Amino acid sequence: MADESKDKKDNPNQINIELSEETAEGIYSNLAMIAHSNSEFVIDFIRLMPGVPKAKVKSRIVITPEHAKRLLNALNDNIQRYEETFGPIKKTEEAPKFPLNFGGTVGEA
Repeated sequence: MADESKDKKDNPNQINIELSEETAEGIYSNLAMIAHSNSEFVIDFIRLMPGVPKAKVKSRIVITPEHAKRLLNALNDNIQRYEETFGPIKKTEEAPKFPLNFGGTVGEA
């Protein structure tokens, strides 16, 4: 217990963050849509599946403009470090192509 007290005294701004097992699994998203007002940014993370006419919003995050800018800077920093390690990320303007049997077997009639 004394060690925890010492750590808190050394860094009073330290935040203890809890990550549940369910949240740690993450949610797959291959599309994001962003809207904003004068006081907030709304980011919808969407899963778009081939052959399915309706895409579902899997998560919505609402943040302040200040945090949106911090997120942008953090993403830029992480992308730069990623590319330094693994090489440039290829960017295409076309929509992702999925195999015809993506997500399961193809039925025959």
